[in-house]
Amino acid sequence: MLNAFGASVRLALLCAMRRRADMLAPLAFFVMVASLFPMGVGTDPDLLRKMAPGVIWVAALLASMLALHRMFEADRADGTLEQLMLAPEPPVVAVAGKIAAHWLTSGLPLALVAPLLALQYGLDVPSLGVVVASLLLGTPVLSLVGAIGAALALGTRGGSVLVALMLMPLYIPVLILGAGAVSACMAGIGFKAQLLLLAGLCCCAVALAPWAVTAALKLALE
Repeated sequence: MLNAFGASVRLALLCAMRRRADMLAPLAFFVMVASLFPMGVGTDPDLLRKMAPGVIWVAALLASMLALHRMFEADRADGTLEQLMLAPEPPVVAVAGKIAAHWLTSGLPLALVAPLLALQYGLDVPSLGVVVASLLLGTPVLSLVGAIGAALALGTRGGSVLVALMLMPLYIPVLILGAGAVSACMAGIGFKAQLLLLAGLCCCAVALAPWAVTAALKLALE
C-alpha cells in the first residue's frame, strides 16, 4: 500500500508539473490578495496588525479553492478514474496520494510564503510562527474536505461554483480557528487551544476524507 501511495503521489506531482500555470495560480492569487490589502487600507500599523490574521487566512482559503474543481476532472476525461477503481490496490490509497499531491502543490507553498507576506502587516516573530503553524495544520483540512466537494461535483456544469457553495460552510471552522490562533498570539494570550483543535480536525480529515472521496468518485462514475 505504501508503494501504491507513493506512486500515486509521484504521478500526481508529475501531472501537476506539466500544468505549471494551474499549479502556480493559487500561489499567485494568494500573494496578490495579501499584498493588495495594505495598499488599499492605508499604512496605519495598528489597523494592519488587526487585519493580518483574517486577511491572510481568507486569502489562503480562497486560493486553495481555485484548483479544487480540476482535481479529478482530467482523470475522469482520460479514463484514469475507471482504471483506478479496477486496480488491485484499494482505490482509497491512490485517492489519498492524489490529495496529498494536491496539498504539496497548493497548501504547502501557501504556508511557506505566508510569513513573507505577513511582514507587510507588521507581525512580530512569534506571530509569524503561529501563522505558519496554523496554515500547516489547516491547509491539509482544506485539501481533504475540498476533495470531497470536488468528487461530488465531478462531471457537473458549473462545477467550480458548486464546489464553492458546498465547501464554504465547512471551511468556516478552519478559518475561525486559524485566524483566531494568530490573533490570540498577537494579543499575548494562549493560542495552543486553537492549534490543537486544528490538529484534531486535520487528524479526523486524514482518517475519513479519503474514504468519502472514494465513495463519491464511485457514484460519479456510475
